[in-house]
Amino acid sequence: MVSVTSKKAIGRRQSVIVAVIGNFVEWYDWGLYGFLFPYFASSFFPGGESAARLSSLAVLAISFFMRPLGGAILGSYGDRHGRKAGLMLTILIMAGASLVIAVAPTYATVGLLAPALLIGARLVQGIATGGEYGASTAYLSEQSQARTRAFTASFQQVSVGIGGLAASLTVTVLASAIARDAMEQWGWRIGYAIGAVLGIIGFVVRYRASEPEAFIRLQKTATVSVKPFREMLTTQRKAALLLAGVSIGSFVTYYMWLTYLPAYTNLTTGLPLEQATGATSISLLVFICLLPLIARLSDRVGRRTTMLVYSIGTFVLILPLLLLLRVGTFWAMLTVALVGVILQAFASGTLTALYAELFPSRVRSVGVGFAYALTGALFGGTTPLIMEFFGSRGVFAFAPIYIMVLTAISTVVYIRMPETKGKDLE
Repeated sequence: MVSVTSKKAIGRRQSVIVAVIGNFVEWYDWGLYGFLFPYFASSFFPGGESAARLSSLAVLAISFFMRPLGGAILGSYGDRHGRKAGLMLTILIMAGASLVIAVAPTYATVGLLAPALLIGARLVQGIATGGEYGASTAYLSEQSQARTRAFTASFQQVSVGIGGLAASLTVTVLASAIARDAMEQWGWRIGYAIGAVLGIIGFVVRYRASEPEAFIRLQKTATVSVKPFREMLTTQRKAALLLAGVSIGSFVTYYMWLTYLPAYTNLTTGLPLEQATGATSISLLVFICLLPLIARLSDRVGRRTTMLVYSIGTFVLILPLLLLLRVGTFWAMLTVALVGVILQAFASGTLTALYAELFPSRVRSVGVGFAYALTGALFGGTTPLIMEFFGSRGVFAFAPIYIMVLTAISTVVYIRMPETKGKDLE
């Protein structure tokens, strides 16, 4: 006979699996752009290859500025109607936007309508991811026990990593199987078509998810927030600012190591994009495997300790890593990518639980979603554009300096912040 405790544990594991599957699909769709833009940039933007690449990266940066809107609107929806409802809505929006990109006509065919469709779809994806992170962070953290919260919540980042890995591998396989000219003309569309189909599957999977007990308690006690966004702004400003402080460094390094590094390496060293993307795929796999281990460590030693390992390690090693990258070989890039993701894992394996511990249940989805998205727009979304600017003009020294300044700021925040390990999620 199965005990009540065992049934709860089984139900908790099943809910986590369902959430992770849906989260993987959503972040696969989101991650494709960073890997595919070198192939489709010239199809949507006029003015030569360099101008087209910068235009595509500008769209990437602008899409991040839609994420706070998604965090506010979809996060509020999740705090009013439940984490499950929020998760279902975000993945449906993402799938629709991916389908639009997959079938969008080129600039040569319809002129300015082409970049308008691409920009519009990417902005909608930004709204979806803005709502996704807060909803999935709240969901996984609320489904966990206090003593293993970082470990359970880390599977949010695991699924993000798997989604990014799947996007990277998809592009690697397509680029290897299809000639470069064909890849630029139509091959890149296959990735987005796959993403649209996976989005529908993810919606069905999320429909089977159960609601966390923390939100059910709010419903039973009639304490669900009527206006979560306004409540968060008026009562949780300090928590939102703290979230921004602990995140600024990790946002920059996350998008440097896990999304933009292949394009940056290709631009600054001439290493073939296919090799650079392959090295990133290997490092992503290592990153995914490390996340639960680092999260388990965070559950034992505390959030502050693992975050300091990340920030101090990055501050010390970023300059030698980017100098090594300029060797321009596959093995040099792989070494840089591996060291980078090992350091990044100390942040990413900790932050999901830390974010949830900063906000009460009434506004957790919108609090995490909005503050995370706004910080990401300012520091994460602009990282590829800033690095492309430095690399295209040969001012390589500014890249490590930029990262060092932000990680130094985060280090000060980690030293001063309160420890939240084991906190009750009321």
